[in-house]
Amino acid sequence: MVNRELQTKLVEMAKKFPVVTLTGPRQSGKSTLLKITFPDYNYVSVEDPDTRLFATEDPRGFLATYPDKTIIDEVQRVPELFSYIQGQVDKVNNVGMYLLAGSHNFLLMQHVGQSLAGRTAILRLLPFSQLELKAAKILPATVDEEIFKGSYPRLYDKDIAPEDFYPFYIQTYVERDVRLMKNIGDLSKFIRFIKLCAGRIGQLLNLSSLANESGISVSTAQSWMSLLEASFILYLLKPDPNNYTKRLVKSPKLYFYDTGLACSLLGINNAQQLSIHFLRGGLFENLVINELQKKAINAGKEPELSFWRDSTGNEVDLLNTVNGKKNAWEIKSGATFSSDYFKGIKKWAQLSGTPSDQLHAIYTGDKSMKTSNGDVVAWKHLSDYIS
Repeated sequence: MVNRELQTKLVEMAKKFPVVTLTGPRQSGKSTLLKITFPDYNYVSVEDPDTRLFATEDPRGFLATYPDKTIIDEVQRVPELFSYIQGQVDKVNNVGMYLLAGSHNFLLMQHVGQSLAGRTAILRLLPFSQLELKAAKILPATVDEEIFKGSYPRLYDKDIAPEDFYPFYIQTYVERDVRLMKNIGDLSKFIRFIKLCAGRIGQLLNLSSLANESGISVSTAQSWMSLLEASFILYLLKPDPNNYTKRLVKSPKLYFYDTGLACSLLGINNAQQLSIHFLRGGLFENLVINELQKKAINAGKEPELSFWRDSTGNEVDLLNTVNGKKNAWEIKSGATFSSDYFKGIKKWAQLSGTPSDQLHAIYTGDKSMKTSNGDVVAWKHLSDYIS
């Protein structure tokens, strides 16, 4: 059993709110976490057709059967239930009455916002973090293996090979989740769109180019991009808004919530193939940014992440704000440290007035060190460094 960082926040919120809503990617471990954390709760999943029929046709009877201390999984499948949960919560007014879980962030949050505003805490669970993998002593031995395998729990719990897991994950996502959220006529074009997105990891988003290569309109590309964001497949990292030079790049950069999924979409079949792949640098960058995402999300906070690039090519791969302090990260996939790693960061630090103790370079080598330009962090030490 892998201990999840989010568990502490989950317990805390269940003592303060009548409802706790847990969302995140399919198979990120939401159901397992809820069951283990709250073993005395009833568990019902409305993915089950009979249960869904009961909840849909007789929501009052359903909640009378489960009036308190109940986990309701994939609750967005029965939107009619939310208003009745509101009534039950307002009538009884206890904390920790219902724990709701769902994989479709857009559908779930739409219903939560309409019926449960102010009555629920909202938390997200992503796949395993590096800290969780290290604590369980199951962190892959090399950075290429970590990128290729990804971090979905089932890969580790059931010892499933990535090449066996991800194609079925993608198939299930497209055939079930996508059809539930949006009516997409040509699924082959949608799958091509996802694969083309994977080929743009770490790059500035150009929707026109992406739409053209996918054979769809720009408006459709925008709609599909929103769908992929809402279902925790990918996210967009926004540029830093501080206008130090008046020549800032304004387009976001594209990343995936899981590098193993991205590798599968790219047709990468093993870690050895990844080591010479043209996108290895982008995938390592994706891995690092995901860890800082997870650190904030597992604490129940909204990640404050961005990047900085000006029109002359000066760039900082990642800026993250913690307790009001902005830290800069240069992310390099090389295993040998070079002082050139701090070139872009130093330019930004001069413009922003940021001291060197907030400047960091992470690489795939084994040795972490302090330099006059900033801290150098080995990839295996990242989770320790941001803890």
